[in-house]
Amino acid sequence: MLTLTPVLTVSYEAKVSFLLLSVLEFAVGILVNAFIVLVNFRDVVKGQPLNNCDIVLLCLSITRLFLQGLLLLDAIQLTCFQQTQDPLSHNYQAILTFWMIINQVSLWLAACLSLLYCSKIARFSHTFLLHLANWVSRRFRRLLLVALLFSCVCAALCLWDFFSRSRVTVASVLPTTNNTEFNSQIAKLNFFYSMIFCNVGTIPSSLAFLVSSGALFISLGSHLRAMKSQARDSHDPSLEAHIRAIIFLFSFLCFYMLSFCAGLVSMPLLVVWHSKGGVMVCIGMMAACPSGHAVILISGNAKLRRAIETMVFWFQSSPKVRKEMLPRTRISHEMGSSQIQL
Repeated sequence: MLTLTPVLTVSYEAKVSFLLLSVLEFAVGILVNAFIVLVNFRDVVKGQPLNNCDIVLLCLSITRLFLQGLLLLDAIQLTCFQQTQDPLSHNYQAILTFWMIINQVSLWLAACLSLLYCSKIARFSHTFLLHLANWVSRRFRRLLLVALLFSCVCAALCLWDFFSRSRVTVASVLPTTNNTEFNSQIAKLNFFYSMIFCNVGTIPSSLAFLVSSGALFISLGSHLRAMKSQARDSHDPSLEAHIRAIIFLFSFLCFYMLSFCAGLVSMPLLVVWHSKGGVMVCIGMMAACPSGHAVILISGNAKLRRAIETMVFWFQSSPKVRKEMLPRTRISHEMGSSQIQL
């Protein structure tokens, strides 16, 4: 006996509220990630070289700008164009595929950032690990380039698999257009295989991220034991660097897992139970993750914090105070340059 799945619709007010929330999350995500991009781009324009950490943060923020745009398109597609009879339309599948690809690139960048922190901050006693950390530190930019190239290759393979399966689905559906349920099952199955194929590329980056983060945790534990045995002060620069790096990495892992799990849960909610309300909650959680981690990065990065403090002072101060402060800043810069020349 065939059982029909009930369709859980949402009200017009809920759709409008969800769209407003999506636009707000998009604006916040664009604001914080564009701020990181502009601060680093300003240094490039001024001729100031970027360090390795700034380059990774710049690349990560650029990917998240695309990610925020995709999630806004996902919200608009779900609210305005998604049909109950065809919940997994081709456009919706394309948006989810691009979301998985950008998530994969961001995971590679986070793995590179974790390797950088591990090579710069972690303390190793084994000779092989010391040589490996020095090698990563010296050749980090090449390693970052290799990671980006590998993620681009994985993205090309994912797109090729998605569009090739879409053509196969269309070719298999055309002769049997009368059996709508069978055609829908074929489309769902092909997209499920595409999801598995795309997520296989995250295995190397996930292992690199987890191993390097675990090494950083082990280094923190050994450093705490050394501080306890030597009765050092709690305000130790190495300890603060360990804690700051672990906060960055652990927060990324939490936000990434939250976004990934929300994306996985949204699939059966949409395809099996046809619950648009549940999918809206999942998309809202996914859209909040990139901006949340960007806020943590800004709060823990000294250069980005200084830029925010300068902007806040500039906006809060009156034009008269700005005019008074400009000659002082010029005099201080001239004194600083004369001291450097001396």
